[in-house]
Amino acid sequence: MSQPHNFCFPIRTLSNDRVKLVPFSASTHAPTFTSHIITHPSLYAHMPLGPYTSTSEFITQFLETTSFLQQGYFTFAVIDKTRPPSPEDEEGELAGMMSFMDTSPVHLSTEIGCIVILPQYQRTHVTTNAVGLMLRYALDGPEEGGIGLRRVQWRASAMNEASVRTAERLGFRREGVMRWHMVLRGETKVGNGRGVPRGAEEGEKGRDTVVLGLCWDDWELGGRERVGGLMERRG
Repeated sequence: MSQPHNFCFPIRTLSNDRVKLVPFSASTHAPTFTSHIITHPSLYAHMPLGPYTSTSEFITQFLETTSFLQQGYFTFAVIDKTRPPSPEDEEGELAGMMSFMDTSPVHLSTEIGCIVILPQYQRTHVTTNAVGLMLRYALDGPEEGGIGLRRVQWRASAMNEASVRTAERLGFRREGVMRWHMVLRGETKVGNGRGVPRGAEEGEKGRDTVVLGLCWDDWELGGRERVGGLMERRG
């Protein structure tokens, strides 16, 4: 059964020989996904959302109110095709999720974010290939199977150096830092390391956000080849 969504562009399965991206399904993917993230709340340490304590909480607080509802938002389940078939997918194992966010058909832009790769699939081929597939779909023209956007954005906590390094390795350019961009709440959250303003609620932290971008001209002037080369690396 197809999963409901309101995304403003057509959606299809994105795949190469090692990774596949399919629409994230509440029934097919959420139980296994949440069984992993419940025991690893640090996966959401730099994000304003999460962590989640149950499958139903994840579905109601994220999928139903964000990913399935908002026209600019769409979440993929990431399948590692180098692993054996699983109950979640006949071609491999569920390795995580990532989303198109803040997508605009008017300004032809989107953001790749809400990236959660499960611990056992981190520091493997999974993230590079999954993000690469999303970049190809976003920035390639319709004649090449893409949707022809002009800008893909990546935002990361200034304290999340691994995320910033991943983006830069894939060709994103650092454009600036938004200071005090977000309020994070919860013991497991990582703030910017500075004090909070007077009147802040107990446990509140501030997040500074690094903004990076990869645009159509970057893509045409070597970006496509750079990402393709990274995706083809073995070992």
